[in-house]
Parts: sequence; structure tokens; C-alpha cells
Amino acid sequence: SFSVAIDPASKADLDKMSTALHKLIDEDPSLHVRRDDATHETILSAIGESGVDVAVHRLKEKFGVQVDMRTPRVPYRESIRAKAQAQGRYKRQTGGHGQFGDCFVEVEPLPVGSGVVFETRIVGGSVPRNFWPAVEKGIREQALKGVIAGYPLSDFKAVLYDGSFHQVDSSEMSFKIAGSLALQACVKEAQPYLLEPIMDVEVTVPEEQMGDVLADLNSRRGRVLGMDGAGAGHQSIKAHVPLAEIFRYSTDLRSMTGGRGTFTATLLGYEQCPSHIAEKVIAAHEEKVEEGAAAR
Repeated sequence: SFSVAIDPASKADLDKMSTALHKLIDEDPSLHVRRDDATHETILSAIGESGVDVAVHRLKEKFGVQVDMRTPRVPYRESIRAKAQAQGRYKRQTGGHGQFGDCFVEVEPLPVGSGVVFETRIVGGSVPRNFWPAVEKGIREQALKGVIAGYPLSDFKAVLYDGSFHQVDSSEMSFKIAGSLALQACVKEAQPYLLEPIMDVEVTVPEEQMGDVLADLNSRRGRVLGMDGAGAGHQSIKAHVPLAEIFRYSTDLRSMTGGRGTFTATLLGYEQCPSHIAEKVIAAHEEKVEEGAAAR
């Protein structure tokens, strides 16, 4: 299938888009729409690129909804390699009550698939027990937003081990913000890195086009695992390829094979992203954050 991210062209389109998409899918079961939690995008999938174009045209002509199409973002993930400790301190004075939260947090990496684990190791009431859940909430919410590139951070343990509070000015909100600040500071010292999704791909092509297709898979950072006869003069190629490299593969394969090649792709898992690609993703995120700050 071929997928694109779609954005409503205006506020009026946003209000109508969800209903229109549901009606469109009822009419054409070959279309699929999903929300990607990691990238916060609406993804529209159809059998081929022309199928997506037709669906977008019908959204406009039949339902009066105009959408902009673009290549989906890759749902990267963030993680850490090392232990680190840092302080998160939030203090604000605004007439009357102030806000004060102060916590020390330690992070350490966990095996893949562990998610986010939170523990406390507070001695002597330096952070009152009623504020512990607020620190945890701040850490978990920040982990979902990510720290280095704006993608979910997982497979780590965070331990709240010290801090301080103010009898009057401390609140759940101030400790939630302190927890978030502590995690951000910790991660930057904990050798953070990006993981990228890897797809398990099987391509079936005419034998005479094997060379072109193999060379193309290699250029997409693919690892070819093996080849098998698929009958009727066709060969089947199995490979592991990063998702970032195959968003337009259905279109490219069709032009390479004159429409005679087919492929399937399923998510295999996540692997560390090469540093030269990670650097670009992180730089793009930092630029976006700076633009957002300037706009405010």
C-alpha cells in the first residue's frame, strides 16, 4: 500500500475532515486511515499512489474538504545508553503564592521493550509522599514528548532520590514541572540516541530485473537476507530495510519493473539509527523548537 500524511488546509476543513474520512472509508474499503501516536499525524493509505490521489480528490469534490499531502514522518524513538543524575528545580513568584518544586532524579537504561519505570528512593521526607505521583507524571509526560528530537523516550528507569519543598509554595503542578525538567537534564547527560523502525520486506520481481532491484535495496540501506524462486520466471527477495527508505517504494518498484514487481512490508522492530541520520533529525527538531519559541 501507499501512505501519505494529510493535514486539513484550513480550520473549516479540520472540522469536517474526520466525518468525511469515515464516509470515504465506508464507500471504499481499500482505504485505511489511522492516527500515528508517535508523530501525531493522520495517515491515509491506499493500494497505490493513484488510489491516494483519487481519495484526496473525492474528499474535495464530494465532501468539500481540502487536505494537504506530504510524506509521513518516520516514527523514531529515543533512548539512553548510560546512567545520569540531575536536578529539576521550578521556582516562580507571581504575587501572593509562589510555585516551588525541587527534585533530584537518576535515570538508567533498561532492556528494549521495558517502557518507562519509575521508582522512589526518598529518605527523610525531602520530598513529601503526596508529591511523588506529580514528579512521576511530569517524567512520563516528558518521556512521551521526547527530549532530543521530539519522539517518545522509553526503555529507562527514573528514580526520584532527593529534593526539597516549600511549606506554602509547593504544589502538585510545581513538582510535575520539576520532574519534567529533571528528566530533560538527565537525558542530555545519559548518552541519548535515536532508534528507527526496520521493516521486514519481501519483494517479488521478474528474474531479469533482480540486479536492479538488489542494487536499489542496497542503496536504501537494506540488508538482503536471501533469495528464492517464486515460479513463472520470478524471484522473491527477503530483506530488512529502514522504514525511512521505503515510503515511496511501491511507486519506485513499479517504475523499475514496468509494473511487474510486488512487495510486502511489516514492522520487524527498532534498531539504532546511524549517527549521520540521527544528527539531521535532531537538528530539524531543534530548528522547529526555535521557530516555535520565536513565534511566541
